[in-house]
Amino acid sequence: MNHKKIANNKTKILVVDDSPPTLEVIRRNLKAVGYEIYTASDVEQAIAFLDQNSVDLIITDIKMPKISGLELLKYVKENVKGTEIMIITGYPSITGAVEAVKDGAEDYLVKPFTDEELLSAVSKMLEKQLNRRAVEARLPPNSHNITGNSPSMQHVYRLIEKAAATSVNVLISGESGTGKELVARAIHYSSKNTSGPFVTVNCTAIPDNLLESELFGHVKGAFTGAQASRAGFFQIADGGTLFLDEIGDASQSMQGKLLRAIQNKEIFMVGSSRVQKINTRIITATNTDLNRLVKKNIFREDLYFRLNVIEISLPPLHERGEDIILLAQLFKDKISTEMNRPAPQFSDKVLQIFKNYRWQGNVRELENLVQRLVVLADDDFIDVADLPEQMRFNINWRTGLNRPLVEVETEHILNVLNNVKGNKTQAAQILGIDRKTLLAKIRRANRLTESE
Repeated sequence: MNHKKIANNKTKILVVDDSPPTLEVIRRNLKAVGYEIYTASDVEQAIAFLDQNSVDLIITDIKMPKISGLELLKYVKENVKGTEIMIITGYPSITGAVEAVKDGAEDYLVKPFTDEELLSAVSKMLEKQLNRRAVEARLPPNSHNITGNSPSMQHVYRLIEKAAATSVNVLISGESGTGKELVARAIHYSSKNTSGPFVTVNCTAIPDNLLESELFGHVKGAFTGAQASRAGFFQIADGGTLFLDEIGDASQSMQGKLLRAIQNKEIFMVGSSRVQKINTRIITATNTDLNRLVKKNIFREDLYFRLNVIEISLPPLHERGEDIILLAQLFKDKISTEMNRPAPQFSDKVLQIFKNYRWQGNVRELENLVQRLVVLADDDFIDVADLPEQMRFNINWRTGLNRPLVEVETEHILNVLNNVKGNKTQAAQILGIDRKTLLAKIRRANRLTESE
């Protein structure tokens, strides 16, 4: 093995042993191939060094006076990140060596060992460490419950990291159930304003007559029923993040008031003439194409440009490949743990159906289905027969006149969506309804599915 190849980036190694001759032999051999070597004659000295310095690898003897190498191992595993440990011992059958590996040591080396055995063991450990770090690098350090390794999600992680490093406004687009709020939270809790509040507002839930008061607050006596002053969402989120969900459904009145607040970074409480400066980061989310709404004069262009400094587009679940399997297994284990029961297993056929299914409700629909499957499972195995009817092969015999209208309509909508590969705009045109009506019907279908 080419030891210098592993050591060419000045890998740092700490050697801990109470025997000066052993320390010198290890130090000399490892330094000769390019490693940067530090030594300590006992555990106390090693811990003092680690409190001030970082290393890639620790090589320590087990049997030492006062504090053993096993105690050092436990300390490192609970207090030092990114450092591997290799144990050296003169007793190949000693239970301590086995215990050390169980407690987290990557490997152990038996005395006496040759120079080549030492170099080979160190090289193998560092190679494993490099591979492990490469895998970890593919996931964001602060993913905040966002799961996925697909290329499209890797791109999302990179955008989250870039957005978190700034305070500019962010627009998150994606179908319902793709995790837009999770992304907004990831940005907030990875930013410098992480200690500030994160406030969520559903734009469709605020009636126009309450809009100004809800957003900007009001003073006592501002209107009938205003018996006390109350802060609005902008004041509550001051110093943090205001997440405006479903911004595409905001009324023209709301759009105008938002634009003034975002553009001027100041607000007026209802009933007050005193201006209040705000320091609130705005993150918005939409399941509609805002650019198309701008062209139709449904959404203000000036507000669109204010909101869309950085855009993060979340992929639908059916485009995320193996992420579907990863999420399904994650939800299954999580729900089983909450139920305090062993997690059942999915058959290979079930997992294949999951991958091929066009999830109209995306991650939210998948989680809901897995929860239902786990709750209703009679044994420790979930097979195709346990899946909902629409996910199994079926002969369309239910053509009688005893079916509810909502069931027939829902089935037709899902068939059209599947036929156009989930394109909601195209589906709405085929069905002869607008996109907003289609989205409402899809949400109703999801609620019906959840209540079954």
